[in-house]
Amino acid sequence: MIDRRTLLTSAAATAALAALGFSPAALAAEKLKLGDAKAFSFDTLVARAKELAAKPYVAPKRPPAEILERIDYEAHGKIRFRTEYALFADGPGPYPVTFFHLGRFFQTPVRMHVVAEGKAREIVYEDDYFDMPADSPAHLLPRNAGFAGFRFQESRLGDQQKLDWRKNDWVAFLGASYFRAIGQLYQYGLSARGIAVDVAVAGAPEEFPAFTHVYFDTPAPNADAVTVYALLDGPSLAGAYRFVMRQGEGVLMDIEKALFLRKDVARLGLTPLTSMFWYSETVKQTAADWRPEVHDSDGLALWTGAGERIWRPLNNPPRTIASAFGDENPRGFGLLQRDRNPDHYMDGVYYERRPSLWVEPQGKWGKGAIQLVEIPTDDEIHDNIVAMWVPAEPAKAGSAHRLSYRLYWLAEEPFPTPLGRCMATRLGNGGQPGQPRPKGVRKFMVEFKGGPLEKLPFGVKPEAVLWASRGSFSYVFTEAVPNDVPGHWRAQFDLTVTSNEPVEMRLYLKAGDQVLTETWLYQYHPFGA
Repeated sequence: MIDRRTLLTSAAATAALAALGFSPAALAAEKLKLGDAKAFSFDTLVARAKELAAKPYVAPKRPPAEILERIDYEAHGKIRFRTEYALFADGPGPYPVTFFHLGRFFQTPVRMHVVAEGKAREIVYEDDYFDMPADSPAHLLPRNAGFAGFRFQESRLGDQQKLDWRKNDWVAFLGASYFRAIGQLYQYGLSARGIAVDVAVAGAPEEFPAFTHVYFDTPAPNADAVTVYALLDGPSLAGAYRFVMRQGEGVLMDIEKALFLRKDVARLGLTPLTSMFWYSETVKQTAADWRPEVHDSDGLALWTGAGERIWRPLNNPPRTIASAFGDENPRGFGLLQRDRNPDHYMDGVYYERRPSLWVEPQGKWGKGAIQLVEIPTDDEIHDNIVAMWVPAEPAKAGSAHRLSYRLYWLAEEPFPTPLGRCMATRLGNGGQPGQPRPKGVRKFMVEFKGGPLEKLPFGVKPEAVLWASRGSFSYVFTEAVPNDVPGHWRAQFDLTVTSNEPVEMRLYLKAGDQVLTETWLYQYHPFGA
């Protein structure tokens, strides 16, 4: 194998690299050691994924487990990639690439490659690329052990602060098929995944296919986007992915994927989003934590194929719950962080700056459902929310799926509804102040703001349109939220139920025949059971 650093010290470097298929304009990794050049295209990657899926699954070979286990949280935290070895550090293109190290929590190696002029060369791992203590167990890893993941670094100034690319990154891929971006407010939060297999399926463990090979397309000098290809493999399927990513107001990702199934899958989530919701203003938990709210996302927003706009506040349920919102050719959906008030979090980890993530289908997706899985949690360290598109057609062995979509990592949804938006959901004891509070009655306060609510004629009061899967409503009325701007209204009502099974509810506001707000959906768990 040719040692690239040796080549670059001689006048023969350019000619030797050109002979391997790399022109002088495509010299992408000046200090990294590279393997042999092999022909590459997205079509060949798709063909490779299809070929893999036709064979029994073989797990990627890992470095010795006894070494990886010693690279625990503390040891891993002392390992830093040396930015002088960053891919594309001196161009071409605007964004250098740095790499994550393997360790106890990231044991599956990812083979990284750089692509230029239709040829790919593997980036050979060496511990010289990382700054680590002399006694770090990482020194014991064999040559070309592989990397855990990667990130694109900043190399230009942001709107809010001056960013040093050596310290700031804007997109990261790490662990299985997880990836995330900083969004519009320069803060990481929720994640996306390449695929979700059997999330919350009774009697079946969830499967986590992984990106095993990643390919970085050498960008043009004036490029405003980066292109990354990935090969995914797991016991039930294999797939090929193309990511075209750009940073502007937020981060946009155009994703194309081809999936091939080895086995039947009970719940195949094609566009999974993963977030954390512990608690919000909805339910007050006594002494659960000192902060008023803790969540990366506070609701699921839906824009259906029929044009309805829906807001579903998230729950931290008493048991794992899967909800399905059937649709045909949806226009989009996302997990959003609508509450941007820092006083509602009072924390230095900036929950108020966490990105909202919106999925926009490209083309027609047909029939299926946006499924929401909510898992109980008692801490903020656990991602307990999954939202994903699940096709109506059963996911059978031998089947294939081609899908394209765009991800928007922003502060708000990219296509805001012209209707009033739901801003808060508050629960309390039912009944009236000063009167005995009846058992089995819960009071709801649902706030809406903006849109046609701001233009209501003086004296016109919105009407609450309510529905519940069971139970009965009482004391229903609407009122303007006191001491706030015009166009901020709330609906108040009591719900009486007699058992602890979940209750599905719908609510929107109207004036005459005019719909004023998006539709509020909520799943209520009586008595916390």
